[in-house]
Amino acid sequence: MTVTETIDARGLLCPLPVLKLRKRLKSVPVGEVVELWADDPAAIVDVPHFCAEAGHELVSQDDKTEHAVYRVKKKK
Repeated sequence: MTVTETIDARGLLCPLPVLKLRKRLKSVPVGEVVELWADDPAAIVDVPHFCAEAGHELVSQDDKTEHAVYRVKKKK
């Protein structure tokens, strides 16, 4: 899997990480993968919910010690 872009949303609180992800996904072609780094505790719920509602695929979710890494594939 090749990541097209990475968003560093560390230090941002809900809803900013998801808003940054949504904005970036609008500008990449379908099929591209965007990686989001977030340390907001709400992101563990917000990112999967956003993907399900918007129709994108949450490819992976990794919890690091300092932050979580989400990889989202644009579907439409």
